[in-house]
Amino acid sequence: MEGSEPVRGEMRRFTWEEIGQRNGRGPAPQERWLVIDRKVYDISHFCRRHPGGSRVISHYAGQDATDPFIAFHLDKALVRKYMNPLLIGELAPDQPSFEPSKNKKLVEDFRELRATVERMGLLQPNHIFFILYLCHILMLDVAAWLIIWYFGASLVPFLFSAVLLGTVQAQAGWLQHDFGHLSVFSKSRWNHWVHKFVIGHLKGAPASWWNHLHFQHHAKPNCFRKDPDVNMHPLFFALGKTLSVELGVQKKKFMPYNHQHKYFFIIGPPALVPLYFQWYIFYFAVQRKQWVDLAWMLSFYIRFYLTYLPFLGVKGTLGLHLLVRFIESNWFVWVTQMNHIPMHIDYDKNVDWFSTQLQATCNVHQSFFNDWFSGHLNFQIEHHLFPTMPRHNYWKVAPLVKSLCAKHGIEYQCKPLLTAFADIVHSLKTSGELWHDAYLHK
Repeated sequence: MEGSEPVRGEMRRFTWEEIGQRNGRGPAPQERWLVIDRKVYDISHFCRRHPGGSRVISHYAGQDATDPFIAFHLDKALVRKYMNPLLIGELAPDQPSFEPSKNKKLVEDFRELRATVERMGLLQPNHIFFILYLCHILMLDVAAWLIIWYFGASLVPFLFSAVLLGTVQAQAGWLQHDFGHLSVFSKSRWNHWVHKFVIGHLKGAPASWWNHLHFQHHAKPNCFRKDPDVNMHPLFFALGKTLSVELGVQKKKFMPYNHQHKYFFIIGPPALVPLYFQWYIFYFAVQRKQWVDLAWMLSFYIRFYLTYLPFLGVKGTLGLHLLVRFIESNWFVWVTQMNHIPMHIDYDKNVDWFSTQLQATCNVHQSFFNDWFSGHLNFQIEHHLFPTMPRHNYWKVAPLVKSLCAKHGIEYQCKPLLTAFADIVHSLKTSGELWHDAYLHK
């Protein structure tokens, strides 16, 4: 079966055992197959040309990818045309539509929920919302410059402008996230074009870098070696109870993990953007020859320095830039990690889409401030389940998600903002202690 050519008009039939072996490792290390709607596709060579990146699609090699395919793509009919040359067969009639290990009823119920969401129009954006959101960012950006222009470069206006610019960076970060997830326009290319402007010109970062990392995170959140957001394990932190014990048993000690809840305050929120992202984004753009992204990035730095150099001089402008990145970094890390670090972190166990997202994400209570402060990522559960959904609709789908969780006995975590922040530290302390105990005694 494996080596024969398909007869014209006749589809080859495969079992889940055969598909599971084509995961990029195993007996056929060069082969990668996946399943979408019972159709089997060979992505072994295509993964390198995949617009979303080779890794994000390869993370589903050997698995059913129906739900992530539906979640990530807007024009599914168009994408399926490009998939036709990759089609090599279908599941045998006696095979279930997804892996036998997955919860059949939960998968079916979530797909019904997805259909309900589409019928309710919750995937349709309100363009006025995003226009006003962009306007408020631009107004803050202009206000920061006007303060320096009118009041001068003394300490108080300097700090006030830095806070406003830090707010601009954080809020532009949430806005580029919307365009990156294709949740503003009905056409993918329109989202991509504006995404380059927002993340490139307003923030000075490459869209390609964000896409490369962030879609992997959504495909397999908190899955070690598949989600790049947990790549800080084990070099800097021991994350998750299972992985921390494993490190201890293996007697690995890259850092004193039993103190990681303390040094997190030094190498975590304050340092990520200024000391790592700031230089790595340029390396990424040049190394991958993303010249359009690089041009957009340079337009940000040219505008920023030309705007503030006449008032602050070279040292003052450089100091302002670093302070803004420091503010942005703290804001970004606390908000993005409050939903994930305290949650389950492990190797990919290939569970269903709904369970994959729920075990890796939690929510923070809704309020006008929390919505604005986090860019609606206080609804992280709904965002992960429906990544192309416009953020202003998360609160509408939340009751339906809660109902499905209750039906299947799945915990739906929602907590106060400050509790979510504290849980980051508590979880790091717990996993550090588990590592320490295993390191000494197992």
